[in-house]
Amino acid sequence: MISRRTSRAIAALLGLALLVGLGYALRWRSNPSPCPYAQRHAIDLPRPVITRSRLRSVLEPRAGERILEVGSGTGYYTGMVARAIEPSGTLHAVDVQPEMVEHLRTRMRAEENSNVEPICGDARSLPYPDNTFDAAYLILVLGEIPDQERALDELNRVLKPDGRLVVGEALPDPHFVRFERLRRRVERRGLKFEDRIGTRAGYFARFDADVSEQSADPVE
Repeated sequence: MISRRTSRAIAALLGLALLVGLGYALRWRSNPSPCPYAQRHAIDLPRPVITRSRLRSVLEPRAGERILEVGSGTGYYTGMVARAIEPSGTLHAVDVQPEMVEHLRTRMRAEENSNVEPICGDARSLPYPDNTFDAAYLILVLGEIPDQERALDELNRVLKPDGRLVVGEALPDPHFVRFERLRRRVERRGLKFEDRIGTRAGYFARFDADVSEQSADPVE
């Protein structure tokens, strides 16, 4: 039987560990940065809420499309999307870390996904002209970008006038972006909320270009 003194000591240690963990999380959140390549194994762990099948359902990738993935990492979602747009579609997978890009390139070769183009690039300055992509997605990435507003501007810029954007977020990611805040920021850029899958603690949200507004006749 555990003594009262031992119980108090255990409780104190648990409380200290919680405070230390909270401190690390707050420090990480206030200093946005991508998951280091040394911790790449963590980003390949199963994701119960933001699953591959749910991403496919909300993104609706179609054969022949050109799609952009921002923050592809080691390719947790990349292969699935690439196969969905075969045979003539192309998936451009952008990551800011060269080690991640090379890892993804090796993985895609091993999985025989020849329609993936891994590219080292910054979400705040995407290396593509305007109106390039049919769709774009980023998962557990937006909160890691130091200038999220600039990244959202860039995503809006490279999407085609009828394009769609999917953002995935889930706790306990310290950079978690709440859906309500995300929706306000994306809709300010002229994209219309279309669908959401998941819960408050983990979700995929899809936004579509408002074609009706773009095609409306200008007021005289």
